[in-house]
Parts: sequence; C-alpha cells; structure tokens
Amino acid sequence: MKKIDWDAANAICDKLSAEQDVLVREIVTQISEKWTLWTMSVLAQAGTPMRFSRVMEGVEGISQKSLTKTLRQLERGGLVTRVVFPEVPPRVEYQITKLGEELLVQLHPVWLWTVANVKRFEAARSKYHGEGRKNPWTTPRAPR
Repeated sequence: MKKIDWDAANAICDKLSAEQDVLVREIVTQISEKWTLWTMSVLAQAGTPMRFSRVMEGVEGISQKSLTKTLRQLERGGLVTRVVFPEVPPRVEYQITKLGEELLVQLHPVWLWTVANVKRFEAARSKYHGEGRKNPWTTPRAPR
C-alpha cells in the first residue's frame, strides 16, 4: 500500500493564501456531503443537460429542497452549469462541467475501492452491531 507523504501534503497547503485555504476546505466539505457525488454522477452519466425533475428522479431519495441546495453549491463551485431558458413556464437545465468530470475521475477509484472492500465493511458492521449497537441506516426512507 502506498503511504501518504503528509509533510509534502502539508507543504502544499502551507503555500495557500488564507482565502485559498478556506476555499479548499469548503470544496472538500461540499464534496463529502450526502448528495453531492450522487448528483454529479447522475449528471455525468447523462452526458447531456438535464432538467431538475430528471436529476431528481436519478438521485433516489433526495428531497426537492436538498437537490436545490446541492445543485446551487455545485454551480457555485464550478462543478455544474445551470441554464435558464426564457420560456413559460421557465425551463432550467443542469450539466456537469469539465471541472466536475475531472473531480469524478479522481474520485472514481474510491468508489471502486469501496465496492472491492464491501465484504470487509459488512464484517465490520456486523461486529459493531453484534455488540448491541443499532444500525442508523436501516430506517426506511419517507416516500417522496
């Protein structure tokens, strides 16, 4: 297994301005939020602009409010574009950007690693729950 060179990583971060450091932390936080990667992957897989309702169908279980928030944050970060067409009723389409696609390429190995190690995660969770702990993920989702 490749080791992380924390000194080199910290040296790169130390060269950031205070504003850049805040931005990096905000982007990393956004990437790790519940709906971000799933929303980005739906847009990337589509390969064409998508209307809000189609994105919502692809991101199973997300509320309208959460999808709106997620798409706004992605647009703000330059990971998604939003185009409003002057029609009645208004039509809005979203599309992944080149920057967003580049991010997914970097994170795709994490998904593959997770899938490759699913049995290890299952074993860890079984052990954890065998100790009398409740699984918070087994609560059924509320219908949309």
